[in-house]
Amino acid sequence: MNDISRDELVLLYTDKKLSVAQIAKTRRCSESKVNYWLTQYRISKRSISDAVYAKHNPHGDPFLFRKPTSMDEMFLYGLGVGLYWGEGTKKNKTSVRLGNSNPDLIKKFVQFLMATYQADRKKIRFGLQIFGDMSQRKAVRFWTQKLSINRSQIMKTIVVTPHRSIGNYREKSKYGVMTAYFNNRKLRDILCTTIDNIAMDKPM
Repeated sequence: MNDISRDELVLLYTDKKLSVAQIAKTRRCSESKVNYWLTQYRISKRSISDAVYAKHNPHGDPFLFRKPTSMDEMFLYGLGVGLYWGEGTKKNKTSVRLGNSNPDLIKKFVQFLMATYQADRKKIRFGLQIFGDMSQRKAVRFWTQKLSINRSQIMKTIVVTPHRSIGNYREKSKYGVMTAYFNNRKLRDILCTTIDNIAMDKPM
């Protein structure tokens, strides 16, 4: 382990995101020695959450920010951020989530994730919530057709009991509420930071 260079350690730990345990196994040494050289070379250790993220994303971020270059792309970017600000579930710390009864709104948000962050369409999942007296089959068919998605992308359907006080809302959501979600904590944090900066009039 004494012959490992700083460049090699940066390559393994920082660039390739290997864990201390993985590096120790590769170099056939103890984890304490790897930690020793990380300290000697002043290479910052990842936090626990960053380490978990790297473990679950061994090939890097499953998204890539694409800066808008046209008026249409700028409009979609602003629309997507605005939709997440107003309709998104910010309390969830591990994924980007947005639910609504309007299929056109959900479709635009999915387009935003794909165009701006290069999110893999196959990795965007959906959850459907319907009232107990609705036909699940009809609701699923409605959403799969409107969003042009496969049935397998709808991971779960939640059935709730309707209440008398939801008359007007029920008319607008006769096929239930669909939630689109992309499981990525880092992207969720980026979007929330963007919204916070807008709220505080900070430059983007």
